[in-house]
Amino acid sequence: MADRPLTLLDKSDVLGGLFAVWDDLDTLLNGVAETQWRAPSALAGWDVKAVVSHIVGTESFLSGVPAPEPDVDVKALDHVRNDIGALNECWVRHLRGEPGVQVLQRFRDVTAARRQVLQNMSEDEWNAQSFTPAGPDSYGRFMRIRVFDCWMHEQDIRVGLRRPPADEELDGPAARLSLDEIAGSMGFVVGKLGKAPEGSRVLLDLTGPLARSVRVSVDGRARVVDDFGDAEPTATIRVDALQFTRLAGGRPLCPARSQDVELQGDRDVAARIVENLNFVI
Repeated sequence: MADRPLTLLDKSDVLGGLFAVWDDLDTLLNGVAETQWRAPSALAGWDVKAVVSHIVGTESFLSGVPAPEPDVDVKALDHVRNDIGALNECWVRHLRGEPGVQVLQRFRDVTAARRQVLQNMSEDEWNAQSFTPAGPDSYGRFMRIRVFDCWMHEQDIRVGLRRPPADEELDGPAARLSLDEIAGSMGFVVGKLGKAPEGSRVLLDLTGPLARSVRVSVDGRARVVDDFGDAEPTATIRVDALQFTRLAGGRPLCPARSQDVELQGDRDVAARIVENLNFVI
C-alpha cells in the first residue's frame, strides 16, 4: 500500500494556535492555590498538577530531555494503558512532589524554549516527514496534534478548577485547529469504528460557539467530504461542539454546556458512531 500523502499545514497558523493555548494555560494557572493544583482533573488518576506535568514532559521530550526514571512500575497502574501512557506517567510522578508554582515555572520555561525552536524551523523542516502520534506525517501535522492535545488538557484542567470556558474563551485558533484535527479522523471513526454501511452519508452537526458541519460519505471507504451534492444525510448526529471534543477524547461531558446528543435518520448507525467516537489513544 502506498504511503499516505503528507499533511501540509500553514506554519504560522498552527504555531499561532499552539502559542495561544500555551498562553491560555499560563493565564488559567497563574495564581492557582496549591489546593487547586491537587484537585482531580477530568482524567482518571490525574490531578491538575499531573496534567500540567504531562504537558511539561511532552515538550521536554520534544526538546531532547529523557524521561526521568519512575519510582514504581508505571505500566502496572490502572490508568496507564499503553507505552505512551507509561512515558507520561514518568513525568507525572517525577513532578508530583513539587509545588504547583514550580511546575508552572517549568511549563513556562520549556514552552519558551520550544517557541524559539519552532519559530526558527525552516519550511522544509516543517513539511518534512516525522513521527507523529497518528503515524508518519509532516512535522506540521505533529504540531497540530500538539495544539489539540494541549487544548484538550486545558479543558481537563478547567474541570478540576471548576472554571468551564465561556463562549468567548472558545473563540480562538487553538479550538479551531483542535476541531480540524478531530474532524480529519472522522472517516476512520465513521467507517472503521462505527461500521457505517456502504452508501451512508453521515452529518455531524456541531452546535454552540464552535459550530461547524462535518460530513462523512461511505463510498468504497469512509471519507470526509465538503458536501453530499443534492443528497440528504442518511444519519445525523447533533451535539454541542465542545461536547463533541469531549466524546472524541473519551472524557466526561462539560457540565456547563448542553448534554444533549440528538440522533436523526438511521439512528442505529448514528448511535454506533457516537459509542465509538473515542478514538484518542
